[in-house]
Amino acid sequence: MALGLCPQVLCSLGGWLSLYISFCRLNKHRSYEWNCRLVTFTHGVLSIGLSAYIGFVDGPWPFTHPGSPNTPLQVHVLCLTLGYFIFDLGWCIYFQSEGALMLAHHTLSILGIIMALVLGESGTEVNAVLFGSEITNPLLQMRWFLRETGHYHSFTGDVVDFLFVALFTGVRIGVGARLLFCEMVSPKPKGFVKVGGVAMYAVSWCFMFSIWRFAWKKSIKKYHAWRSRRREERQLKRHGHLKTR
Repeated sequence: MALGLCPQVLCSLGGWLSLYISFCRLNKHRSYEWNCRLVTFTHGVLSIGLSAYIGFVDGPWPFTHPGSPNTPLQVHVLCLTLGYFIFDLGWCIYFQSEGALMLAHHTLSILGIIMALVLGESGTEVNAVLFGSEITNPLLQMRWFLRETGHYHSFTGDVVDFLFVALFTGVRIGVGARLLFCEMVSPKPKGFVKVGGVAMYAVSWCFMFSIWRFAWKKSIKKYHAWRSRRREERQLKRHGHLKTR
């Protein structure tokens, strides 16, 4: 069964690589990272839609049926995502664009998907983890594109940052904790599957600390900028340079 899925994974890898090459040819004036992030954005949107359909419509529900046998749709989505993660990990290693934490995340994702495919079970919770991991991905890529185009320091940039922090905290940390609890108390998932779940959740917390630190610094900076503007307005009013009703 697992060996029979190799062609499907290779087709997925070839598809993502072909998409990247196509973006590079269409956007010759852009950097390689720009085009890779376009692939990442595409995968994020696609995987969110597919994993949401599996979890909320097709089933089974990951909070009540962890360790269930994989459904055909789960297998197809996991193969599609496995091909992407292999592509992106290879790109990151070749261009040395990411740190150890992101490489660890990709490696754990690849191992987790392979484990579910080889076992023929636990695709339910792996798919749920995929949804939680990818739901903030498009926002992360939008943030990068805004920076590259000089539009990050704007209302749009603030909205993207707020949604990213809120979704990461609420879904990946909050809902992720509930999912991990259901995984740990259920007798059906294998022990090493549970260990993998703990490792992925630990990686999410490492990301969370960095995100909260960034959010705190940005909030303080925004607050000081607001106080500075208010101080200038009061001074202008006091000296009669600002018209008031």
